[in-house]
Amino acid sequence: MTELRTDGYEVVVIGGGAAGLSGALMLARSRRSVLVIDGGSPRNAPAEGVHALLALDGVPPAEVLARGRDEVRRYGGQLLAGEVEAVTRDGASFDLALAGGRRVRAGQVLVATGLVDELPDVPGLRERWGRDVVHCPYCHGWEVRDRPIGVVGSGPLSVHQTLLFRQWSDDVVYLRHTAPPLTDEQAEQLAARGVPVVEGEVAAVEVAGDRLTGVRLRDGRTVAREVLTVAPRMVARTGFLAALGLRATPHESGSGEYVPADPAGRTDVPGVWVAGNVTDLSAQVGAAAAAGARTAAMINADLVAEETRRAVEARRETADYTKRP
Repeated sequence: MTELRTDGYEVVVIGGGAAGLSGALMLARSRRSVLVIDGGSPRNAPAEGVHALLALDGVPPAEVLARGRDEVRRYGGQLLAGEVEAVTRDGASFDLALAGGRRVRAGQVLVATGLVDELPDVPGLRERWGRDVVHCPYCHGWEVRDRPIGVVGSGPLSVHQTLLFRQWSDDVVYLRHTAPPLTDEQAEQLAARGVPVVEGEVAAVEVAGDRLTGVRLRDGRTVAREVLTVAPRMVARTGFLAALGLRATPHESGSGEYVPADPAGRTDVPGVWVAGNVTDLSAQVGAAAAAGARTAAMINADLVAEETRRAVEARRETADYTKRP
């Protein structure tokens, strides 16, 4: 069991994915006391490899995280496997209640818990997620290139997703499913790119020999496909922040819920910062890691500014005392 500091940490990072570990690495290298608390359920766990990440393309997600944890430890950062149940303010700092009864104090909190993908309620879809059911063309497009792809319409961005995947394959079908009816402009765009539209709700995913073969519609028709793409509803993991009055809000795109923040990662609650998918629903691993590093640098800069302010005040008090008769 990790021995926790009894005097707390300057920064506690909640979430040990790309954003959280990158932020912790930056803070540890800044000689800050930092603890990363991670629940061990990364969003990209089903994927075989991380893609479009310079110098690490194709490396399994678990290996990327393992390397990151080792790097954080190398500079004195601590890591704790666990779930944060609640964060409350305690004077000038924060109290974190963990599952199992442990508590941790933090001067600043960096939330990098990512998000949860809520998939359409179609039997068989979740079981193939990250394999031959995918969502991001930049993460998976190359791996499914030139294969028959079906896009399961489920939200406001489904047509956009279809047009993107058309870049990687000439054989793309739009399965409207429960998505809104096409506008005239959308119908024209799909027709111009040679994408057939199949009306009707998808009832189930068809699989043979651990291989996706298509979908079955509610009216009994089947559509042969080797790959399906969906646009999941993406919801930031933030329930533990409720006591601070900080909650996820609907994203303007209609694609899910996120925690608003300024460009540096500051939230409306002073001392609480966010980075990665919890505030940027579309961030890939590289972008999330970059955001974690940037936000951590801003946290350190704020801490330096506060420490400098206190030092100046102390110096002035000392000077005033020595001048007294």
